[in-house]
Amino acid sequence: MAEAIGKRVLDKGWLAARSTEVDLTGVELTTTNPPSSDQSPWMEALIPGTVLATLVKNKLVPDPFYGLENESIIDIADSGREHYTFWFFTTFECSLSTNSYVELNFRAINYSAEVYLNGHKEVLPKGMFRRHSIDVTEFLNSSGENLLAVLVYPPDHPGTIPPEGGQGGDHEIGKDVAAQYVEGWDWMAPIRDRNTGIWDEVSLSFTGPVKIVDPHLVSSFFDDYKRAYLHTTVELVNKSNLAADCSLNIQVGTELEGNLILVEHLQTQKLSIPAGSHVQYTLPELFFYKPDLWWPNGMGKQSLYNVEITVDVEDHGESDSWSEHFGFRKIESDIDTTTGGRLFKVNGEPIFIRGGNWILSDGLLRLSKKRYKTDIKFHADMNFNMIRCWGGGLAERPEFYHYCDIYGLLVWQEFWITGDVDGRGVPVSNPDGPLDHDLFLLCARDTVKLLRNHPSLALWVGGNEQVPPDDINTALKNDLQLHPYFETNFKSNKNFMKEISPILKDPSEYLDGTRIYVQGSMWDGFANGQGDFTDGPYEIQNPENFFKDDFYMYGFNPEVGSVGMPVAATIRATMPPEGWQIPLFKKLASGYVEEVANPIWVYHKYIPYSKPGLVHDQILLYGTPKDLDDFCLKAQLVNYIQYRALLEGWTSRMWTKYTGVLIWKTQNPWTGLRGQFYDHLHDQTAGFYGCRCAAEPIHVQLNLATYFIEVVNTTSKELSDVAIEASVWDLEGACPYYEVFDTLTIPSKTTISTSEIKYPNSDNAKPVYFLLLKLYKKSDDNKKIISRNFYWLHLPGGDYKLLEPYKSNKIPLKIMSLTFIKGSSYEVKMHIQNTSSNNGDFVDREKGQSWFRKILKNFSKKGSDVKVTEIGGAQSGVAFFLHFSVHASEKDEKKGEDTRILPVHYSDNYFSLVPGEVMAVTLNFEAPEGVTPRVLINGWNYEGGVTVSLA
Repeated sequence: MAEAIGKRVLDKGWLAARSTEVDLTGVELTTTNPPSSDQSPWMEALIPGTVLATLVKNKLVPDPFYGLENESIIDIADSGREHYTFWFFTTFECSLSTNSYVELNFRAINYSAEVYLNGHKEVLPKGMFRRHSIDVTEFLNSSGENLLAVLVYPPDHPGTIPPEGGQGGDHEIGKDVAAQYVEGWDWMAPIRDRNTGIWDEVSLSFTGPVKIVDPHLVSSFFDDYKRAYLHTTVELVNKSNLAADCSLNIQVGTELEGNLILVEHLQTQKLSIPAGSHVQYTLPELFFYKPDLWWPNGMGKQSLYNVEITVDVEDHGESDSWSEHFGFRKIESDIDTTTGGRLFKVNGEPIFIRGGNWILSDGLLRLSKKRYKTDIKFHADMNFNMIRCWGGGLAERPEFYHYCDIYGLLVWQEFWITGDVDGRGVPVSNPDGPLDHDLFLLCARDTVKLLRNHPSLALWVGGNEQVPPDDINTALKNDLQLHPYFETNFKSNKNFMKEISPILKDPSEYLDGTRIYVQGSMWDGFANGQGDFTDGPYEIQNPENFFKDDFYMYGFNPEVGSVGMPVAATIRATMPPEGWQIPLFKKLASGYVEEVANPIWVYHKYIPYSKPGLVHDQILLYGTPKDLDDFCLKAQLVNYIQYRALLEGWTSRMWTKYTGVLIWKTQNPWTGLRGQFYDHLHDQTAGFYGCRCAAEPIHVQLNLATYFIEVVNTTSKELSDVAIEASVWDLEGACPYYEVFDTLTIPSKTTISTSEIKYPNSDNAKPVYFLLLKLYKKSDDNKKIISRNFYWLHLPGGDYKLLEPYKSNKIPLKIMSLTFIKGSSYEVKMHIQNTSSNNGDFVDREKGQSWFRKILKNFSKKGSDVKVTEIGGAQSGVAFFLHFSVHASEKDEKKGEDTRILPVHYSDNYFSLVPGEVMAVTLNFEAPEGVTPRVLINGWNYEGGVTVSLA
């Protein structure tokens, strides 16, 4: 049967071998002497992937992310490029009908390659960020097996790694158009093969005589978003030697349940394409009245339409088809006159940016839809609304953008320039950027065409802490100029449109035209706007400093970073026992403490929890840790406080001082120990949940510098008739302070300061205490909580050491769980109650009990499926710092192995409950085949953890 129109991905059955170990030519490999998997030196290859990823997969080199194993892998600077020059081989079958055409597509390779198909040779030119398509119709064996071999060469300038390391090694990689992180950074060890390989999708595309290329979809809006138009321009290639009379069809619909499409528009245009020609065709615009808009995370729904374009050729039928999700939205950006920071608007609404810097999903480019989905959902779970794709990393892949579209993450996409590699250092590195400026621009333009239809893509940026060379920068400014519809001063009324429409080019005819280009990450509304390295800082801070007037002086900080210690289980899973040694705490004459980490932690770029001269060790505030588990638990306490305070400090000055902040960084592409909210194994730190708390759209918080309660409303609606409940709890379980502040009104997109918490100044204030803030709607009979925020605090000049003996307090808990299983997918709904009695004057406990009774009634309808776990305890008080984890059941455990099931999406974690309080938590995860999961609850008062009954 002939192949259907469409794409077939070639991601299975690949083999690989080092070129120096193969005596055959590409012609011989793809004609008379094809290799087999049992034939040395051939091995199973990871495609997409890199040479090093394939070697790791076959255990020919150790895992470079484990301990110090990366040091045992030979670097390309020492081995020579030929050591990492590899053959990749696969076979496929296909059958063609008359007047059908086939192209072999490589969405990206690094860095250049020779392609052999059935003895025919093609060369893939240099450049890591460009697509390659080869018409292979004439080379195919359409009735049998086809042999494909690809010889991939490393970057031309892989560079060397200086003994002292450094940002981008010796900077030689910057001479190529490639990812620059591969020579190592202050958060990353060097990648030994410099990511050589077929690192993105390989596919075959089957068409008739006319092919669709790179459609461009643009939405424009008028009359306050009531009227919208979809603009479409496509490139059409007639591959035949005859003129083609075509019907070009566009269909726009919305997806319903059961894979059904509700068609909202269907249009057909007739055209004729000359033989062998490549034409650009702009379709008549499609009108929509009040379409469902795409909104960023926290602002509304991520509405997506399905757009399908097909071309039918007379006397042939359907020749090609293309489809993609599309979101109606408009992004505007300008420099805010109040703060000097860059201001973003989506669909006319200002959005306060709270997000993070992203390097890439995996340092060996083991990229997958599944991993991308987890990565992006984690960012949405933290209530973030923007991800910055840093310039030393990748032009991110369409799958990355797909999930940003789904979960509402705006994306700042940077091109491949960094200040460290392109313009500074000793000696000065690559002052004129990459050697081949034309290649850079070719890759940039191709990247724009690859990604421009995604609604999540918010802006293009020329480079990290650097501006591209003048000719590249000028070309990018020109190529990426805005269409007048998308300029901030555009008037979208009917009369203006009548005047201007006849003279405007259709916006879909631009390369992009819908989103801004900014020349560098510290220019034009970012940092001080002048490129003077005014981002940062990148280390531990006193939490109250984030709220102070002198902390950061510019409106939008593109990089501010801090600590990122993972949980102890991750350290054990990624390091040998000598890496389990916690730092030594060296007391200095100044009274500060310097942390001295073990060599493995240093190699993995550990950031200390102290900064002598400025910040006392934040872990030691809880007492000296006794072992790895204790250290990591206390580090999680610090992680939570540090990152919650960072975001709360920024939102405290929303629009008055700041327009946004991006944290450096959200994750690591390897097993690093700095700047992360989840580790490379996909386990979250407590900082993840500190961010989730602080970045919620409506939020109640404590200003740690003034001790005034603040309410943040980032939504487009006024918040009225609300009240704040504040309660203080001591370590004896008493509630010595309780107050309700009402009636409050919080305008849209505003932070207000309400009342001061005066407990710390009272005569009987305890040295360590807990503060619970709840924001709720007064008119709601159930007093539904809009925002909840729990703090542990000490008096000025004090510490948290009294929490250490508090560990011995056994606080009773009751956990009700209901588990839903669909195949390997689990959803576990938990309700956790602190059942200890209240020893103080807290008057809100009955409300909690009433809520719990309603939950119990609802759960009771489920019958015997509800499981109850009770944890006994004789003391009253706060159940402190509770956190769930999911593991293989004890019968499935193997001694010494990491038992965690990862990733898990928790609706909340690392939380605390006051006496009588109830919290609902939902867990979602996939269990490995044949493994029965168990849920463990740990906490400050529950050392060793308790298994929660699921079945």
